[in-house]
Amino acid sequence: MILRSLAIAVLTFVTAALAWAGNAWETANPIQPLPKPPLGISSSFADLEKPPTPERVRLGRWLFFDKRLSADGTIACASCHVPEHAFSELTPNSSGIHGQHGARKAPSFVNQAWTIYPNFFWDGRASSLEDQALGPIANPIEMGNTHDGMVKSLKGVAGYAPYFKEAFGTDEITKERVAQAIADYERTRMSGNSPVDRWQLAKDENAVSAEVKKGYELFFGKAECNQCHLGDNYTDSRFHNLGIGWDPKTKTLKDLGRYAISKKDEDRGAFKTPGLREVAKHPPYMHDGSVATLEAVVEHYNKGGDKNPWLSTRIKKLGLDKAEVQALVKFMEALSGEGYMDTAPAAFPQ
Repeated sequence: MILRSLAIAVLTFVTAALAWAGNAWETANPIQPLPKPPLGISSSFADLEKPPTPERVRLGRWLFFDKRLSADGTIACASCHVPEHAFSELTPNSSGIHGQHGARKAPSFVNQAWTIYPNFFWDGRASSLEDQALGPIANPIEMGNTHDGMVKSLKGVAGYAPYFKEAFGTDEITKERVAQAIADYERTRMSGNSPVDRWQLAKDENAVSAEVKKGYELFFGKAECNQCHLGDNYTDSRFHNLGIGWDPKTKTLKDLGRYAISKKDEDRGAFKTPGLREVAKHPPYMHDGSVATLEAVVEHYNKGGDKNPWLSTRIKKLGLDKAEVQALVKFMEALSGEGYMDTAPAAFPQ
């Protein structure tokens, strides 16, 4: 009788402890209504073939920040896609497990719920946010896990099963479900209501300075930046060779870029046009982080890029003076808005 009473007491304590823990991590990451796109974003989630749900977004937020998805439990998606830097980073390239370094910088994914073309990563090797979410997990330099290993790790966390059921109808954990949940969280990271948006769309003439207005004129005029930086997110989602990584002595490219995927000669050294919203939040710039400042980026275009056999025909000398270069920088800085920010949950399923 004493042993039976003790067993019941222990079971009651464990049940209560699990319930408390569940409440703790649910409090740290409650279900939230889907955010509304901010001023400057003309699309909506209803435009998507499969819109995100609050339940999948909640699960995806945990997964995005959870280091247990990596092989050694040290790297999460958020380790390189840092919220305060608009989900990019301040380093020229990304760091992964065991202190390894990749050759490219983690690009921002704000406003990537809607793209002109479904090209993801600098070289476009993924055709969806779901594909992009799975890539770094299996990359031996980044998170270093196999997809099967990642799924096994999550199955070993009993607390996750109820949330997969909540998000997908059953508690089955698969790589596809992990990818969809992370992608749906990423889709909610939107930037808008910037000073430029308030000036152009809300007609607030005082939202920006005269220098920003001059930069706007140059961006869409003399500098022709909008040849590639267009749409709500200021990107055509296509690939262009700017000469970055070209070595004139050896006449070689350090990184072949899109060519490695397409095998088209014209894609040698071509990389995806990055969006410009929140661009001031994550120097250095370009796919390899080789350009330190926005001013240096404009000067790179101003000189006509770095000449090489595959230089984009859109790249030419611009003839901008110092004041015009600065005006363009101020315009890009004024594309910093709001809506994308987040912090890691204080507690995770156990």
